[in-house]
Amino acid sequence: MRAIVQDEYGSAPEAVLRLGDVREPAIGPDEVLVRIRAASVDRGTWHLMAGLPYPMRLAGFGLRRPKALNPGRSLAGTVEAVGTDATAFAPGDQVYGTGAGSFAELACAEAGRLAPKPTCLSFEEAAAVPVSGLTALQAVRDHGEVRAGDAVLVIGASGGVGTFAVQIAKALGAELTGVCSTGKVDLVRSLGADHVIDYARQDIDEGNRQYDVILDVGGNRSLATLRRALTPRGTLVIVGGETGGRWLGGTDRQLRATILSRFVGQDLGTFVASENTADLMALSELIEAGDVAPAMDRTHRLDGTAAAVRYVQEGGARGKVAITV
Repeated sequence: MRAIVQDEYGSAPEAVLRLGDVREPAIGPDEVLVRIRAASVDRGTWHLMAGLPYPMRLAGFGLRRPKALNPGRSLAGTVEAVGTDATAFAPGDQVYGTGAGSFAELACAEAGRLAPKPTCLSFEEAAAVPVSGLTALQAVRDHGEVRAGDAVLVIGASGGVGTFAVQIAKALGAELTGVCSTGKVDLVRSLGADHVIDYARQDIDEGNRQYDVILDVGGNRSLATLRRALTPRGTLVIVGGETGGRWLGGTDRQLRATILSRFVGQDLGTFVASENTADLMALSELIEAGDVAPAMDRTHRLDGTAAAVRYVQEGGARGKVAITV
């Protein structure tokens, strides 16, 4: 089968990602073999490709070289075969979710990380949802605990996670303010944001506005700045924010927030997103109700995967970038 192949870690997509012919993957008892119709790229794709920051290698992605065929995770396609214990699916089912090495014609996925594809989405649109959509859902619903009437600030509102977070928070009844660059203001407004801050012209703590919940998806603002923009009993959820460091890569700010939260009235923290069927189904409900839709920037062919990864990493994407297989 055709697949993007990565033999070693590296920060330059064109240097470490190549199109090749490889054997079809074998599935385990609780796995599903998916014929990929589309995959997608997110900020985490680059980290998996580069193996940075280093602790992620210890987390099971491969110490000296990548364990997966390629850094693709999100996918949408058709079930080709199922393991003996993956009884929820059958060959021919259209599914979406996460798996290993999804930049390929076929990929394995655990049954517990798949769900039926929303019928209203194309395969490219469906592939854009899993990693970014799950992260946004859990940030807004579980960790931000957003309720109707809450004043919510989403920093990085035009990116993969941010575009979903804006829509999910609005669906829950929040008054939503999005933060983005000048060229992406119209996109964030089109997603339903009540207010948009262009960070080139205004910072989040200017003026007297404070927020019940801040979701920091992008940027490296200090905790002091974030806390000034938060109500005295407000909640800060740090989803992203990178420094480029090889060892911590921005997670030091998340660790400091978690420690500081013990000594102040505000709830400051972070989390690691969970990939699971139940939350994919929750996203499907929001999508089929018309409350959430993937914001699509562009689509690349499989042989353009390296260019797609570079485009997302350099910050040019307005929403999601898909790979069609």
